[in-house]
Amino acid sequence: MLAWLRLVRLPNLATAAADSLAGFLVVTGMRSLDWPPVACWCAVAASLAFYAAGMVLNDVCDVELDRVERPERPLPSGTITVALAARVGNGLMAIGAVAACAAAWAAATPWPALAGAALTASIWIYDRHAKATVAGPAVMGACRGLNWLLGMTAAGGAVATSAWMIPAGMGVYVAGITLFARDEAGRSRRGTLVAGAVTMAVGLIVAAGFVWLPMQSGVTHVATLPAASWLACWGIMAVTILIRAGQAIESLAAAAVRGAVGNAIMGIITLDAVLVLAACGERWAMVVISLMIGFLVGKRLVPPT
Repeated sequence: MLAWLRLVRLPNLATAAADSLAGFLVVTGMRSLDWPPVACWCAVAASLAFYAAGMVLNDVCDVELDRVERPERPLPSGTITVALAARVGNGLMAIGAVAACAAAWAAATPWPALAGAALTASIWIYDRHAKATVAGPAVMGACRGLNWLLGMTAAGGAVATSAWMIPAGMGVYVAGITLFARDEAGRSRRGTLVAGAVTMAVGLIVAAGFVWLPMQSGVTHVATLPAASWLACWGIMAVTILIRAGQAIESLAAAAVRGAVGNAIMGIITLDAVLVLAACGERWAMVVISLMIGFLVGKRLVPPT
């Protein structure tokens, strides 16, 4: 069981759920803790299935490389056979597609199904073709942005232009994490780490446009707090993530790089919660950040990277 949990990157599943749930909440702007509709839960289920599928199929495609660089992983070690992993990965992908279509049916709009189809294609392109190329981080970032769109479209889609800054920014942020983690199995290059950290910073700035753009039109409050206070909170989150990345850049130690990558991935949940704070207030922000419990418990069982 631990081998399967390691294969699907158990801790990171909480970040996938946080994205789609936050996407739904940002669009609806729910303030009271009412039970979300079926479309929301279908979108979350699709996110979980797609993420797990992408992780399993990633290792299926990388098995020969992992025999050299990560022989302790479940597939190269023989704990799980490659054929079985491939069947499970494809099955999870199909479950994600069905759940996305169910979200579309429940929301009475085709967009969740289309987001699911785009996510399926992006996962396949990344695992099969783009991973080792210069386009790899961008494709992985697109997967994260589409995961946000699953939740947003299940709620009917964003109306405000500023809301589209969130999937764009979070996509760029995750592209930066992917670039930063490119050589984590071996000796990381300082230039690649710097480029990854800068990309993460750009993504965080873009996502902040969700609040910053309305401020330019005279909006002074978001949900239950001043917009300036929200920007300060977002800035503190960004700085703490980038400081950890800076420490890894300085040391170049593999453990420091992996720690910075894990911290940046874990930060996705907190960032999602802060975005929900701007749209819905403290109650739903606390619900989203409670997913951190799943990440931390999962991290004690298997590594997130």
